Amino acid sequence: MLNELLEMLLNKKSSNEVFNPYQNEYMLNNLRLYFEYLLENNSRILLVGEAPGYRGCRLTGIPFTSETIIRYSQHEIFKKLRDKINLIHEESESVSENTATILWSFLIEYNKPAPILWNAFPFHPHEKGVDESNRKPREKEIEEGLKYLKMVYEIFKPQKIAAIGRVGEAVLSQLFPFQEIIYIRHPSYGGKKDFIKGMLKLYDTNI
Repeated sequence: MLNELLEMLLNKKSSNEVFNPYQNEYMLNNLRLYFEYLLENNSRILLVGEAPGYRGCRLTGIPFTSETIIRYSQHEIFKKLRDKINLIHEESESVSENTATILWSFLIEYNKPAPILWNAFPFHPHEKGVDESNRKPREKEIEEGLKYLKMVYEIFKPQKIAAIGRVGEAVLSQLFPFQEIIYIRHPSYGGKKDFIKGMLKLYDTNI
């Protein structure tokens, strides 16, 4: 099923408002490496956000990461994968992304395994003709994303499901109406403290 998911992602065409990073063979392979690692080291925790951003997943192919995180994070997953992952920019030009930095800093500080990271809409929505911008995914794009999210769920069979932000929460509640959905506040706009509280709840950690 993983190969089927990757092929579906590859076949999505980009437009002047949506960029598909997985049409780049390196980005698609980066995602494959990430998923293959998770299949062998499955935390059974699915964490779903809204959509890729132009400083993060658009450049790496892996949700909630950045070039800086992949190159320099001391988390076990990147120690294992970084020599195999291909990135767009040279090391001296590595791009960072705030949400990714906060997320992976939490996982390292509290010594937590990598969750299964995904987005409600797996492609990068941006303003018309402006690649380096982020746009909230439209309702039809969220609906399009459901088929990919279902496949991710089937591949990894998570025991816990959580959403970063209200878009992810709404999508998960729609797909899994009889399952508990843990809501985690997005760390931007002063939400870091509540984000960490939510992540601690997700990982059943008391401090």
